[in-house]
Amino acid sequence: MPLARLPQTNSLSAVRTWIYILAALVIAMVAVGGATRLTGSGLSITEWKPVTGAIPPLTEQAWTAEFEKYQQIPQYELMNKGMTLSEFKFIYAWEWGHRQLGRLIGLVFFIPLAWFWARGAIRGRLALTLLGIGALGGLQGAVGWIMVASGLEPGMTAVAPIKLALHLTIASLILACLVWVAAGLNPRPDPIRKVHVGAGPAVLVGLVMLQIVLGGLVAGSKAGFTYNTWPLMDGAVVPPASALFAVSPWIENFVDNVVLVQFNHRLVAYGIVAIAVWHAWTARRESAGSRYAGRATALAGLTLAQMVLGIVTLLLVVPLWAGLAHQVFAMVVLAMAVVHARVSRP
Repeated sequence: MPLARLPQTNSLSAVRTWIYILAALVIAMVAVGGATRLTGSGLSITEWKPVTGAIPPLTEQAWTAEFEKYQQIPQYELMNKGMTLSEFKFIYAWEWGHRQLGRLIGLVFFIPLAWFWARGAIRGRLALTLLGIGALGGLQGAVGWIMVASGLEPGMTAVAPIKLALHLTIASLILACLVWVAAGLNPRPDPIRKVHVGAGPAVLVGLVMLQIVLGGLVAGSKAGFTYNTWPLMDGAVVPPASALFAVSPWIENFVDNVVLVQFNHRLVAYGIVAIAVWHAWTARRESAGSRYAGRATALAGLTLAQMVLGIVTLLLVVPLWAGLAHQVFAMVVLAMAVVHARVSRP
């Protein structure tokens, strides 16, 4: 929004800082969510209690009751039968922490929002935009429970991959919206009027979002635990069509076939790095020494580092630290791409 609509520079700076804090909390939420997934903790809480669920079990009797609920779901029967109460407390803590962080984000969003609004620091288009982001947050909570409920169905031992991908996608969209708004409140616009920006920054944002969606499908289908070689997949650069489209109907291969799911994730990674490097080279050629070229170069470096981290994660068969680092770094790449696209607007 035009800066003139805000009453004073101090208010603008405070709003921008608050939004960036929210963005950092969303990244933390993604990290805790990734740890919850990788530790197999996501189905440990079998009920959705947005308010009363904030209080964890406080007595041994309460812990036993929660454990008994978990023992009724397929994941326990098929994968964790014989788990001790102490082991259950460990996975419960991850899921409870994930939900608790969601509640914290809600408070950090709505309380300052009301305060800034009352002071007149937020109004007009900015107010509507932030309300829209808040609605996305509410939707994210509902999708999170729908995702968990999919893993409680008969025969399921984990959440449905497409619902996990949707949950991660909405989180990424919220982060992108927050960073876009905060970057647009910068009191020092980037002096790049003489540079032909083109579609490069926007294309990179779109591709990074697509890659995060594909990464969610990889995580949900556990495709990262298969074909742990690079650059070849099962001895070939491109797996045969009989493997890529082994599932019928063919459209389901894009979600349920671990070969195609992982192959798509690899292909888009190559595309992102190639386009980011080309974009950086073009920016440096046309505007050497500018902040625009500097951001383009930094973004190219981040995409390359993320691809290398993804390869390491694959080769090591997704250890917890690597899986988390790869997921969190994806959010960093997305945030950088959004900042670059927003600040580079003519």
